[in-house]
Amino acid sequence: MEWETVIGLEVHVQLATQSKIFSGSSTRFGAEANTQASVIDLAMPGTLPSPNAEAFRYAVMFGLAINATIAKRSVFERKNYFYPDLPKGYQTTQLEAPIVGSGAVDIALDNGETKRIRIHHAHLEEDAGKSLHEDFHGMSGIDLNRAGTPLIEVVTEPDMRNAPEAVACAKKLHAIVTSLGICDGNMSQGSMRFDVNISVRLKGEEKLGTRTETKNLNSFRFMERCIEQEVQRQIEVLEDGGTIQQETRLYDGDTHTARSMRSKEEANDYRYFPCPDLLPVVIDDEYIAQIRQALPELPDQRQQRFIADYKLSNYDADILSANADIAHFFEATAKACGDAKLSANWLMGEVSARLNAEEKSIAEAPLSPEQLAGLIRRISDATVSNKIAKKVFDAMWQGEGDADSIIEAKGLKQVSDTGAIEQLVEDVIANNAKQVENYRNADEAKRPKMLGFFVGQIMKASKGQANPQQVNKILLQKLK
Repeated sequence: MEWETVIGLEVHVQLATQSKIFSGSSTRFGAEANTQASVIDLAMPGTLPSPNAEAFRYAVMFGLAINATIAKRSVFERKNYFYPDLPKGYQTTQLEAPIVGSGAVDIALDNGETKRIRIHHAHLEEDAGKSLHEDFHGMSGIDLNRAGTPLIEVVTEPDMRNAPEAVACAKKLHAIVTSLGICDGNMSQGSMRFDVNISVRLKGEEKLGTRTETKNLNSFRFMERCIEQEVQRQIEVLEDGGTIQQETRLYDGDTHTARSMRSKEEANDYRYFPCPDLLPVVIDDEYIAQIRQALPELPDQRQQRFIADYKLSNYDADILSANADIAHFFEATAKACGDAKLSANWLMGEVSARLNAEEKSIAEAPLSPEQLAGLIRRISDATVSNKIAKKVFDAMWQGEGDADSIIEAKGLKQVSDTGAIEQLVEDVIANNAKQVENYRNADEAKRPKMLGFFVGQIMKASKGQANPQQVNKILLQKLK
């Protein structure tokens, strides 16, 4: 049987306001547990919430960025449920009248095509606290610092058909909110969390299958693995004659395992009703127009500018424009060294590989755009080869200084003196007479591969510092 996967996302975006959505408590990450939860956050008797205007501005910014309709009148409801990290007994959220209506984002597919993912809506709400399960010897601790932090929850339509599409959509939303500056996008700290709704159906069917929801994925890699695993599980259940239970599931990224958490609730299980402590929030056209006019450059706009201004390929421009911090790092490097293509190659290559290995963001990179530009200048003027440049880069990453000082201190300057390289070539030819004879007797098609032997010997003799272009040119002349 041929199956089709159907995926929708619910994305929790923690807004980068200085204070919480209904109180003046700080939203700073990393504070000592339970030091940033006020009596308002806990809904103690006699307290009243007061909406944070900045949270509304950020929500409208997001809505405009995805070309969504903006509600001029939005209403808060209470979503009632009991959980230890929600001492109020309810979450203040929006259901019937969310601030952001329907919109869309475009994602790039692997085949080069573009696909539009519809956004159903995005609503404002408060975050809950956090349950802590480590270091409590079989018990759980509760940290309420996060309680009341403003969120927008972005709900997509079920428009994605495989894990790569879902990850592309998640990355696009991440790029948008970080470019807007309304969220720092730090998933390891919970600034963005993804719930994935997954179902399967036979190819050609219109009716959706029973879906499961896997909650709180905080990594693109985990999301992809989780989706692939859940799709396979559902197909196996159905092909064995079973049925899919609508449920909420949890995925463990460390063990790559998933488990059922609870049966899936419906909206009426939460007994929604309008919050009696909060009036409807009304905004006007002038307010929306002011925000629209002040919107920063968005990822799609930045991509097109990179193609036009820096002559980058669509692929390179897409990668470099997705993250605002990476985009700024690239532009600063390219302007400092004057070589956009080499800047793009090094940023997407060595720099990204090192950041990924150390699980760091570009903001945590131990070298600046100016330092990277200094290394690229030395590659461009043939002071160092690409191979030697990687050694210089390693030293720069370890904090040993800038490119020029490292090249000087370690004696890594590339040998470009024609006389010196001629002598190296002649020595290698003289010491490998048999290989020279084989080369000269070989077919033209085989010679390029055989040439590598001589180049390797010359580079070894020069300790990797001979100019590769000159080596190849002189070697070919001498072998003839």
